[in-house]
Amino acid sequence: MLLSKILWGYVILANLFGWASMGYDKLQAKRHGRRLPEKRLFLTAFLGGAIGLFVGMCQFHHKTRHRSFQVLVPMAILFNIVLYVLVLGGR
Repeated sequence: MLLSKILWGYVILANLFGWASMGYDKLQAKRHGRRLPEKRLFLTAFLGGAIGLFVGMCQFHHKTRHRSFQVLVPMAILFNIVLYVLVLGGR
């Protein structure tokens, strides 16, 4: 029970972090500031934040035309869902 709550907390935080990362990168792009590397955004997606990253892409209209994001973010979402079901499904 406690482990399940911890894992759900991780899922929520990872997705909030993914969403915030996309918003931050969009803000920095507008300001011509220091940007987040795309590799870091993809790492965030594959470590559990893919849904948040996708929501951020749509909400902030950021990276939506990049082919790599069009392909890898949905792949990361599927990967995350499979992991969530395997790890949290029986709890």
